[in-house]
Amino acid sequence: MPKIRSAKKRMRQARARNLRNRSQRTAIKTAVKKARQETTAQTVKEAARALDRGARKGLIHRNAAARKKSRLARRLAKASA
Repeated sequence: MPKIRSAKKRMRQARARNLRNRSQRTAIKTAVKKARQETTAQTVKEAARALDRGARKGLIHRNAAARKKSRLARRLAKASA
Protein backbone atom coordinates (compact mmCIF):
# COMPACT_ATOMS: atom_id res chain seq x y z
CA MET A 1 0.00 0.00 0.00
CA PRO A 2 1.49 3.37 -0.94
CA LYS A 3 2.49 5.85 1.74
CA ILE A 4 2.98 8.94 -0.41
CA ARG A 5 -0.12 11.02 -1.06
CA SER A 6 0.43 11.29 -4.82
CA ALA A 7 0.88 7.51 -5.07
CA LYS A 8 -2.40 7.00 -3.19
CA LYS A 9 -4.14 9.34 -5.61
CA ARG A 10 -2.62 7.50 -8.59
CA MET A 11 -3.97 4.25 -7.17
CA ARG A 12 -7.47 5.71 -6.79
CA GLN A 13 -7.37 7.05 -10.34
CA ALA A 14 -6.11 3.75 -11.73
CA ARG A 15 -8.91 1.85 -9.97
CA ALA A 16 -11.56 4.22 -11.36
CA ARG A 17 -10.13 4.01 -14.88
CA ASN A 18 -9.93 0.23 -14.66
CA LEU A 19 -13.61 -0.06 -13.74
CA ARG A 20 -14.66 2.32 -16.49
CA ASN A 21 -12.49 0.63 -19.12
CA ARG A 22 -13.67 -2.84 -18.09
CA SER A 23 -17.33 -1.95 -18.59
CA GLN A 24 -16.60 -0.33 -21.94
CA ARG A 25 -14.58 -3.33 -23.16
CA THR A 26 -17.44 -5.60 -22.08
CA ALA A 27 -19.89 -3.45 -24.08
CA ILE A 28 -17.67 -3.81 -27.17
CA LYS A 29 -17.45 -7.58 -26.76
CA THR A 30 -21.22 -7.83 -26.30
CA ALA A 31 -21.89 -5.78 -29.45
CA VAL A 32 -19.50 -7.95 -31.50
CA LYS A 33 -21.01 -11.15 -30.12
CA LYS A 34 -24.53 -9.93 -30.93
CA ALA A 35 -23.44 -9.02 -34.47
CA ARG A 36 -21.89 -12.47 -34.96
CA GLN A 37 -25.06 -14.21 -33.78
CA GLU A 38 -27.62 -12.14 -35.66
CA THR A 39 -25.52 -10.87 -38.60
CA THR A 40 -27.88 -8.13 -39.73
CA ALA A 41 -26.78 -4.82 -41.18
CA GLN A 42 -28.01 -3.00 -38.08
CA THR A 43 -26.12 -5.14 -35.56
CA VAL A 44 -22.93 -5.04 -37.63
CA LYS A 45 -23.22 -1.25 -37.85
CA GLU A 46 -23.64 -0.98 -34.06
CA ALA A 47 -20.68 -3.28 -33.47
CA ALA A 48 -18.52 -1.27 -35.88
CA ARG A 49 -19.46 1.92 -34.06
CA ALA A 50 -18.57 0.34 -30.70
CA LEU A 51 -15.24 -0.93 -32.08
CA ASP A 52 -14.37 2.49 -33.50
CA ARG A 53 -15.19 4.15 -30.19
CA GLY A 54 -13.05 1.63 -28.32
CA ALA A 55 -10.13 2.12 -30.68
CA ARG A 56 -10.40 5.89 -30.41
CA LYS A 57 -10.32 5.70 -26.60
CA GLY A 58 -7.43 3.24 -26.60
CA LEU A 59 -9.43 0.35 -25.13
CA ILE A 60 -8.42 -1.90 -28.02
CA HIS A 61 -5.76 -1.49 -30.68
CA ARG A 62 -6.95 0.24 -33.85
CA ASN A 63 -5.75 -2.64 -36.04
CA ALA A 64 -7.67 -5.12 -33.87
CA ALA A 65 -10.80 -3.02 -34.29
CA ALA A 66 -10.29 -2.85 -38.06
CA ARG A 67 -9.74 -6.62 -38.23
CA LYS A 68 -12.93 -7.36 -36.27
CA LYS A 69 -14.93 -4.91 -38.41
CA SER A 70 -13.61 -6.52 -41.57
CA ARG A 71 -14.55 -9.99 -40.39
CA LEU A 72 -18.04 -8.85 -39.43
CA ALA A 73 -18.49 -7.19 -42.83
CA ARG A 74 -17.41 -10.40 -44.58
CA ARG A 75 -19.88 -12.40 -42.51
CA LEU A 76 -22.65 -9.96 -43.39
CA ALA A 77 -21.83 -10.10 -47.11
CA LYS A 78 -21.77 -13.91 -47.01
CA ALA A 79 -25.07 -14.08 -45.09
CA SER A 80 -26.91 -11.71 -47.43
CA ALA A 81 -25.60 -13.40 -50.59
